[in-house]
Amino acid sequence: MHLRFACETVSADGARAIELRSIEPTALVVAGWTGRDVAAIEHHIEELAAIGVPRPSSVPLYYRVAAQLLTQSPAIEALGDQSSGEAEPVFFFSQGEWWLSVASDHTDRQVESYSVAVSKQMCAKPVAQVAWRWRDVQAHQDEIELHSRILEDGRWVDYQRGTLASIRPLAALRDGMPGADAAPEGLFMTCGTLGALPNAKGEGIRPAAQMEIELHDPRLQRRIVHRYAVNALPVVA
Repeated sequence: MHLRFACETVSADGARAIELRSIEPTALVVAGWTGRDVAAIEHHIEELAAIGVPRPSSVPLYYRVAAQLLTQSPAIEALGDQSSGEAEPVFFFSQGEWWLSVASDHTDRQVESYSVAVSKQMCAKPVAQVAWRWRDVQAHQDEIELHSRILEDGRWVDYQRGTLASIRPLAALRDGMPGADAAPEGLFMTCGTLGALPNAKGEGIRPAAQMEIELHDPRLQRRIVHRYAVNALPVVA
């Protein structure tokens, strides 16, 4: 399985170039509990606890997940209707450099209530088809905006919104990952997320039939956007 990316670089004079790359994922790490603000981490822990998810043993945590779960398909399948996505910045290593894109750590919430590690393994992980060279954005990473929307009651609504300033510095987070000093070609790591915005009913984390995830770089005036649908499979006992 290969993923295809339009990899964008920016030169010192501002010139942009795009190279199309086909990358075979060799490893996938899902970083969890990555908030920079202690209060924000606690808020996310509490909103997950409200749906039965146990507190983490430490923060951050690095979950190993099957690399084959990464997908750029416009639709995924999930067992039952109790899964939901989370927009996350995602690092990957290709040809000696790190690249940044956006992905969704789609997760089975029922399974998460008894095992976060198993829940991460239950669902496909959608990822966009565009990536930015990390060293082009590292100096202004805190300005980069992370945003998601879901289709709810027939209309698109904001589900998550914030900047990467809410997440631990990405390079430090990456470097804290076991084995980061010898990253293999095709290593992917999702870097954590933002809390869900409640709807009119006060619901935070919740399922949706469609989701859109986005990174916006206001300094260089560009966006990475990916939309995907979720097809619920019947649960047969």
